[in-house]
Amino acid sequence: MIEEPEQTTGEPEVEEVVDAEVASTTDPATKPEDSPGAQATGEGEETDGADEAAGSNVEQDLNALVEEARSQRDEYLQVAQRTKADFDNYRKRMAAESQAQVERGRLEVAAGLIEAIDNIERVLDAAGIDRASALEGELSSEAPITEQGVIVSYRDLHRVLRRAGVEPFDSKGESFDPNLHEALQAMPAEGVEAGIVIEEMQKGYRAGENVIRHARVVVSQ
Repeated sequence: MIEEPEQTTGEPEVEEVVDAEVASTTDPATKPEDSPGAQATGEGEETDGADEAAGSNVEQDLNALVEEARSQRDEYLQVAQRTKADFDNYRKRMAAESQAQVERGRLEVAAGLIEAIDNIERVLDAAGIDRASALEGELSSEAPITEQGVIVSYRDLHRVLRRAGVEPFDSKGESFDPNLHEALQAMPAEGVEAGIVIEEMQKGYRAGENVIRHARVVVSQ
């Protein structure tokens, strides 16, 4: 007789689960600084320190650049000031030289006119015409045309010199001045102290303080 297998109820057998004590996740032998949190904290502090050092270096570099820029600015400013001063001096010097050239040209022209006046005065002396009368007196209509022409030319030349600021100066009776006079002769003169101009051989001319031609004179001794 065949034995029939025992019928099961269909419910799985339940195994007993024995509660186990939950082991502590923290190993007593593990040091706090060895824990992941401690490591993270240390890395953060190192990162902050590196950032601070980098920021300090950048600030130092920036300050150095600012100081260098200020130094260059001051140097360029000094160069610009010296250049401006040199240019101002150059401009003044060129203006003075230009004015001096104009003055020299004016005096050269005046010297040429003075020589022409000397020639006319010789003609007047040869004709017996007084120089002062020829220069300031009435022009006689009865005088020969050549004489009238000489007198007119004489006056015109003096007028040109006056417009240029050039005028003759009188020396007779004045004390001898080597800045104004050229002594041709020294001779005794009764009743006149030594060093006085007793005769003027050639008239002198000057423009302001500039002597164009010294007067040629005879001086008492």
